[in-house]
Amino acid sequence: MSLSLAAVLAEPAARRPDHPAIVFDGQEVSYARLWHRARSYAAVLGERGVRPGDRVALLLSNTPHFAMAYFGALAAGAVVVPVHALLKAEEIAYVLRDSGARLLVCGGAFLGEGAKAAEMAGVEVLTVLAPGEPAARRLDLLAERSAPVETYLPRAPADAAVVLYTSGTTGRPKGAVLTHLNLTMNIGVTMLSPFDFHAGDVLLCPLPLFHTFGQICGMGVCFRAGATMVLMPSFDAEEALELMCRHPRAVFMGVPTMYLALLDAARARRAPGRPLLARAYSGGSALPVKVLEEVEEVFDCPVYEGYGLTETSPVVAYNQPGLPRRPGTVGLPVWGVRVAVTAADTAEVVPLPPGEVGEVVVRGHNVMAGYLGRPEATAEVLVDGWFRTGDLGVLDEEGRLTLVDRKKDMVVRGGYNVYPREVEEVLSRHPAIAQVAVIGVPHPRYGEEVCAVVRTPPGTDGTARLGAEIVAWSRERLAGHKYPRRVEFVDFFPLGPSGKVLKRELAARFAA
Repeated sequence: MSLSLAAVLAEPAARRPDHPAIVFDGQEVSYARLWHRARSYAAVLGERGVRPGDRVALLLSNTPHFAMAYFGALAAGAVVVPVHALLKAEEIAYVLRDSGARLLVCGGAFLGEGAKAAEMAGVEVLTVLAPGEPAARRLDLLAERSAPVETYLPRAPADAAVVLYTSGTTGRPKGAVLTHLNLTMNIGVTMLSPFDFHAGDVLLCPLPLFHTFGQICGMGVCFRAGATMVLMPSFDAEEALELMCRHPRAVFMGVPTMYLALLDAARARRAPGRPLLARAYSGGSALPVKVLEEVEEVFDCPVYEGYGLTETSPVVAYNQPGLPRRPGTVGLPVWGVRVAVTAADTAEVVPLPPGEVGEVVVRGHNVMAGYLGRPEATAEVLVDGWFRTGDLGVLDEEGRLTLVDRKKDMVVRGGYNVYPREVEEVLSRHPAIAQVAVIGVPHPRYGEEVCAVVRTPPGTDGTARLGAEIVAWSRERLAGHKYPRRVEFVDFFPLGPSGKVLKRELAARFAA
């Protein structure tokens, strides 16, 4: 039996070759053209020694080249390792080493960090959109001169297709291994509901394709339906409104910060009329009910909020078309997925009755194969077939899920996960920091902001100037969504019986 995620692009290319798959910067790329280029990329990767099962890392921005390289690697039988485009060289090198990447495909805009990281990890680099680079290293130019492979190589359903890096509160990022079955099932199921995609739909996608929301829910679902993705290089509210006017009644996917910016831009808009959407989907972090209602009023469309994780391919539950929506909840589990809540402080999974708060656990076709090279970490979260999410929630009598809190200390800033332990390890190297605890504090636009609570060494005073210096120092060493914008100083930390810093007390203290 064989199954390949590459079929998500290959099949619509065969069925409707002339239909636009991507609209980017006003230019259309048909399904036939996109699949031809992906197969040409696969040919070049094969010539460079990439074999089935090898891992190919992608450090690329939102352009059609992301889809070409992504599906090209899959067509070659490789495993795709998307790299967060905001990472610094040391962080990228860690992902390359940990994944065992055979090769890095790097966009010209990221070569400053990407090339340095590849050298540190001993990994070959091929570039795209890098005019100053030698032609022999330009994947996009090499593909123009290479005969494309005939089709994608067959893979087994349980074979790894994509490794997406996530983190825990106790260590370095971990690679969640998602199989061809995980991803083709999640894409096929969610295309029907909640996303309700058809060939005539147009998706306005400002989400980064290196992230699971944009990559799977956006690109994957859109291509599976044979629809058209209007791809934005990055999110800009004014540009998004203009694209909505050019593509009336499009579908929009975004995180809460994007919806807040869209509302601000729509209110300030002087041109007559307003862009209308067919429907909108929110994920990444909680969307306030008030914001949801305002979006529905301004853009004359239903807004569906849902829940997913990198480890669950990603969709777990959603408010879904055709079913009553419950703003404030993340809806019902998608087809083939079970959700329960269990006591958060017990090793075994024992589902609790409706109305009781517990840790959210998930089982189904969407649950990852495990963390790459980390059997102990895998065993901690995969228990009796259930994936322990670390999130706290409650189910109602109808099975709808409401998220209550996070068991872990993770901070969600603008839809991106930030893991305090990773940030603390970097900050601890600053000479003016004796001890640090990283927490999330409420923020009106980003949901949460990263805050570093610092105890300085004796003889060093915590001043506003020192706080600004720490922010600037960390900005050079951490990705843009990770470094703290706020620094608070304390003389001592509140500690629990075991000596653990009580971060919730700090969060309550600095929430204002």
